[in-house]
Amino acid sequence: MMKLQMDGEQRRAQMLRLLQTAKEPIPGARLAKEMGVSRQVIVQDIALLRAVDKNILSTNKGYILFHSEPDEHTRSFHVHHTNAQITDELQTIVDCGGSVKDVTVEHPIYGQISADLIIRSRVDVANFVAQVEKYRTKPLTELTDGEHFHTVTADDERTLDRIEDALAEKGYLIR
Repeated sequence: MMKLQMDGEQRRAQMLRLLQTAKEPIPGARLAKEMGVSRQVIVQDIALLRAVDKNILSTNKGYILFHSEPDEHTRSFHVHHTNAQITDELQTIVDCGGSVKDVTVEHPIYGQISADLIIRSRVDVANFVAQVEKYRTKPLTELTDGEHFHTVTADDERTLDRIEDALAEKGYLIR
């Protein structure tokens, strides 16, 4: 049975519906297969959706629609550590009850560079570190000798305070 070809607007509306109901990121290849288009068309569609203020994050696991919960609290942490301490830093945050939304570095030439992470658990930490190792990539923090920022979300301010204290205790926090 042949699929009916959707026009771009219909396809983007369908992609948005899928992202709105997804509990986990959806890989671009899966979106491409479901929409019957190439991966490049999906990348272009995501760019168009972002241009109309859709908060779509691109993670190493796929695309996800980010919407903060009404009672969610956010804080940016300025941190510094070695590559060998990445796992410990991220586990410290999630073990205290936080979720790491992104990583940002301030590069002297390129300015601010950010990457969406969406790390909510130790499993997410392990998967992120495994991806870095698998693809033999260097973390963004190598551009700034380990100095970077994380946007962290939590259910309440006390949790964010606990995360801040734990990062400070381990010597990761820059005040």
